[in-house]
Amino acid sequence: MSTTTQNLTDTPDEPRRIVIVNAGTSDPSSSRMLADRIAQKTINQLRAQGIPASVRLIDLGPLAGEIAHAIVSGFPQGALLDAVHQLAAADGVIVATPVYKAGMSGLLKSFVDILDNDLLIAKPLVLSATAGTARHALVIDDQLRSLFAFMRSLTTPTSVFAAPEDWADPALLGRIERAANELSAMIATGISAAITGKVWDKYQHSFGSNARPDGAAAEFDFDTDLMRLATGGSSIAARS
Repeated sequence: MSTTTQNLTDTPDEPRRIVIVNAGTSDPSSSRMLADRIAQKTINQLRAQGIPASVRLIDLGPLAGEIAHAIVSGFPQGALLDAVHQLAAADGVIVATPVYKAGMSGLLKSFVDILDNDLLIAKPLVLSATAGTARHALVIDDQLRSLFAFMRSLTTPTSVFAAPEDWADPALLGRIERAANELSAMIATGISAAITGKVWDKYQHSFGSNARPDGAAAEFDFDTDLMRLATGGSSIAARS
C-alpha cells in the first residue's frame, strides 16, 4: 500500500486533515451525527488558533464488500484502498460506531483488521459510540480503547458516548467540546511526528506498510504468482 504520514512541524500552513471513520449504516446515522459534531468543534478550535483544517469521511457501510474481500485476500483494493490512504494521511481521527449486542460494530473491527499494525502509530484519535441504551456506555473503554491501544494510537482522555436521552442533555455538548479540545491540542502540537519522526525504524512494522513519517514508500512487486493469488487472481502456473 502506498501510504504516507506528514510531519506537521515542516508545513505549518498546510490544512490539518481530520478523518471520520463512521461504522454507522443507518440513514440518518446517529454515529455519523455524533462524529460530525466532534469534528466541527475540533475544526473551530483549530481555526481559533489560526490553524486551517478540513474533514474527510470514511463511511464503512458502502465498503463492506471490499472489506470482506480484503480480509480473505489480505490486500485492500479500490475505494477501500483509497480510504486506507486517507486514514494514513490524517492528522487526527474520529472513530464512531454503533453498539450492537453489547459490542462494537463488526464492520469497524473488520476494517481495523485489514489495516497495517503501524498505520495509526501516535495518531491522535477520538473514540465515540452510540447505542439504544446507556447500559452500553462502557463499550468504548472496554473494547474500543484496548483495540486502538494495540494499534498504538494516541486516544484522547475523553471519549463520547450518546444514548437516545443524551441528545437533549447539555452534558453531551460538554463532553464533545472536551474531546474536541483534546484532539485539537494534540493535532496543533504535531505530537505524532514528534514521537515517530526520529524512532520510526525502532517500531515493529507489518508487511506492506508505508506509513512512514519521511514519506518514503516501499516498493512491492504485485505481478508475482503469490501476489496475484492473494489479490484474487490466478497464477501463471494455474493458467498454463
